[in-house]
Amino acid sequence: MTSKERYENIEIPAQLTDVIRQAQQKAAARKSSSRIIRSVSALAACAAFLFIVNIPAVANAMVKIPVVGTIVQVLQFGGGDGGQITDGVTVGSETAEDTLRINFSTDEQGHTNDVPYYKVVHKEAPNRLIFTFDGTRYMDIDKVKADFVTQPLVNDVYGSMILDDSSVGFVVVLKEGVQHSVTEFKNPGYLEVKLSSDGKPITPRKVYSLRTEPMPYGESMGILKESYPEEDITFLRTSNDEFTAVIGEYSTAAEAELKLKELAQLPDYNNDFYVDSWMSNENPK
Repeated sequence: MTSKERYENIEIPAQLTDVIRQAQQKAAARKSSSRIIRSVSALAACAAFLFIVNIPAVANAMVKIPVVGTIVQVLQFGGGDGGQITDGVTVGSETAEDTLRINFSTDEQGHTNDVPYYKVVHKEAPNRLIFTFDGTRYMDIDKVKADFVTQPLVNDVYGSMILDDSSVGFVVVLKEGVQHSVTEFKNPGYLEVKLSSDGKPITPRKVYSLRTEPMPYGESMGILKESYPEEDITFLRTSNDEFTAVIGEYSTAAEAELKLKELAQLPDYNNDFYVDSWMSNENPK
């Protein structure tokens, strides 16, 4: 279940229904339909907001959010997607204290009203966020890297190789145990990334994955990913500053071997992958 599904399936307290019903009764007594709508909407919004901020995870994500634009949604846990269909958007970034902001603009306007369609994926070994934006034409990856690595909870940042020239993306590698929230805003459209940690030590674990031999950053990465369209392939920077394609994060070698056998049944499989292991807080060799 995605973070969005968890959020939508939260059980609404019975008290919230009572508050709205009482508001409706009071508003009806005033014999004004316009006042009914305004009163009920305002009370419902206030009650919902109070309910939301009493969920610790969501409350933490909303701390210090600037009063600029309108919140569309907050992504946590496994990530998610959102935004609107756009074309020709430029991706930029800025940072202030513990807040990272991903901005969007076009030649016609300094900031877009909506965030372009995006996807955020969270992976655990190592702990990282993978951002992808569609309907875009340019991203200043050096600026994005420079902004994100100023954060003490970030270990590394690198670009995603995407062959589609209308999509861009990047990977943010976090320290072990770091939690994240990604808040989408509109008018203007931007994403706000907040990172937090309770400071408790995390015991690294051994993970098994299917991986390729190291390769330099370039089109060969994108070609390999497109060769396996049904697989969830991500790329990790290796300890030698190259990149390896990775499938899966398994607890045992047997699970990884089973996945490899399944992959080998594909008619176009080229023996690109093999089973390897590394610690969850390390890069593969």
